[in-house]
Amino acid sequence: MKFRPSIAISLVTLTAGFVAGALFFSSSLVGSSVQAKSFDADTADKIYQELGAKNSPLVHSSNQLAKIAELTTPSVVHIQSERENNTGGTIEETGSGIIIKQENNSGTFVVTNRHVVIGSSENLSSISIHLEDGRVLHPQRLWTDQATDIAIMKVSGKNLPTARWGNSDKLKIGHMVLAMGSPFGFSRSVTLGIISAKGRRSLKLYRNSSVLNQDFLQTDAAINPGNSGGPLIDLHGQVIGINTAIASNSGGNDGIGFSIPSNMVKQIVSKLLKNGSVQRAYLGVKLDPDFDEETAGRLKLDRLRGARVTEVYPNTPASRVNLKFDDVILSFDGIDVQDENHLINLVSLTDVDNKVRLSIQRNGKRLAVEVVLAERPSSNTRSEAPPSLPEKSQTFPTGLSVVTLDGEIQSQLGITGQAHGLLVTKIDPASSLVGKIKLYDVILEVGRQPVKSLGDFQQALKKHATNSTLVLKISRVSADQMHSQLIIWNR
Repeated sequence: MKFRPSIAISLVTLTAGFVAGALFFSSSLVGSSVQAKSFDADTADKIYQELGAKNSPLVHSSNQLAKIAELTTPSVVHIQSERENNTGGTIEETGSGIIIKQENNSGTFVVTNRHVVIGSSENLSSISIHLEDGRVLHPQRLWTDQATDIAIMKVSGKNLPTARWGNSDKLKIGHMVLAMGSPFGFSRSVTLGIISAKGRRSLKLYRNSSVLNQDFLQTDAAINPGNSGGPLIDLHGQVIGINTAIASNSGGNDGIGFSIPSNMVKQIVSKLLKNGSVQRAYLGVKLDPDFDEETAGRLKLDRLRGARVTEVYPNTPASRVNLKFDDVILSFDGIDVQDENHLINLVSLTDVDNKVRLSIQRNGKRLAVEVVLAERPSSNTRSEAPPSLPEKSQTFPTGLSVVTLDGEIQSQLGITGQAHGLLVTKIDPASSLVGKIKLYDVILEVGRQPVKSLGDFQQALKKHATNSTLVLKISRVSADQMHSQLIIWNR
């Protein structure tokens, strides 16, 4: 089972009037009777000399961090944008950004988060970019990508200081980083931390659930409202991330921040400047968001890994190479697939028309498939696209209406422990299952094939479409307890 944290994930732009910053000073230590060890004058002088020595590791490290901050701060900007609300009033958004040069493109650009500026995209003069030296610029052009929450603005000015991109793929957990930007409007702020984790996906971002490509760096460097769009800097003084969100119960920093890796940002920026938008490739499959150890074992995998296919859509790259239900995609173009969201990133950020090699497991055997990716139609929200909406009750040719069993429904039925299946919510009087299936029954298997979702149920029925008799395993409430039994369905 996958662990999905329930803590709120918030984008870190600050809306003016929404947060009022307050500074608190503690006087609890004034007049404190805490006793400290005292030194004589000569000993104290010696200790001070040791602490201030140039070869002191602490002093050296501190000086290095100061140099990095001094080098990078001039390229960090404070962004203010204004837009009208529904009542005709004005809403001000504030955030951060970083000035960069982009390879193979003339001019100078500011990279930030889309949610910092999107409300003002139709009026670029309402976007103000504040530089460290006091200058205020307005963007000449603006490009945005909703699926990654990235925006890039072209700016013009003399002697604009630019930052350098770093390679986020080389980051390791534990590497030290600096988060820079304008938290709570305090521009030119710098905080220190480490890379706490990599590859954070499936975050439910407050106010922006449309972020498809998630592969965040996690850091404990303090990130707060207003840091959105600001850079995450490594110890080489290079940009290795764009700060985007925080996990917080309080609305402020709780020690968990998220940044878009620089390599993803560079790729998106390059495509935006080249094409004006980002073309996204797709396979044309539906993936299992609840792929777990039990299902992996049934599919003869040695451990839980990869992305399980639950449906293949017609006239797509996947259908043309004959991908099938229950195939598990283990690698994509030589990269091991960790889960369904990892595959979504790999596919959608690959160039359209590229031929890639898939390694899949089918019926316990490893297969290699080459597939040419196609561009996903803008109207297509299926395939390996954003996580699907909660499944609703649906009627199949069985004459049954069923809904996926979840924890809330499970508790109301009195089912204890982990369970899965489809709850029967309605039976058509004309169904051949009348008298065999009852309301509140939970369908567990179809033809010995476990069903955990509507897609599983549909695929199992398709698989046995030519069978006149089908065995269903169900769970039924009897004497306030759930009992499993088999149903023989003569279709």
